[in-house]
Amino acid sequence: EVRLVESGGGLVQAGGSLRLSCVTSGFTFDDYAIGWFRQAPGKGREGVSCQDSSGNSPFYVDSVKGRFTFSRDAANRMVYLQMDSLKPEDTAVYYCAAGRSLFSTTGSEFIGFKPAEYAYWGQGTQVTVSS
Repeated sequence: EVRLVESGGGLVQAGGSLRLSCVTSGFTFDDYAIGWFRQAPGKGREGVSCQDSSGNSPFYVDSVKGRFTFSRDAANRMVYLQMDSLKPEDTAVYYCAAGRSLFSTTGSEFIGFKPAEYAYWGQGTQVTVSS
């Protein structure tokens, strides 16, 4: 059974930090790209950060660049998202997900922030940033 379980969410004041964790099982971890997504109330699911299966440099959505850091511990099948300098607009449910690739089969299109390209999802963890 494939499982991804997020933890580490909570309530924090603006400017604060949180570290999200995602523990995975049931699939070949080294064969999958991992993405972090978020969904705020009334909005669609947004890609935040992702990394390919080879552990190359992560990608970040512009709104979190310089504030969030993606990391991956292959030995323990864990993925982390360090979130610093949090803003109220970061408030959302955060999900980790596993997919086969960050690029299309032709290699010409970046698909790492497209939720439909990810096969496996966690249940999400709530992050609330107060002003």
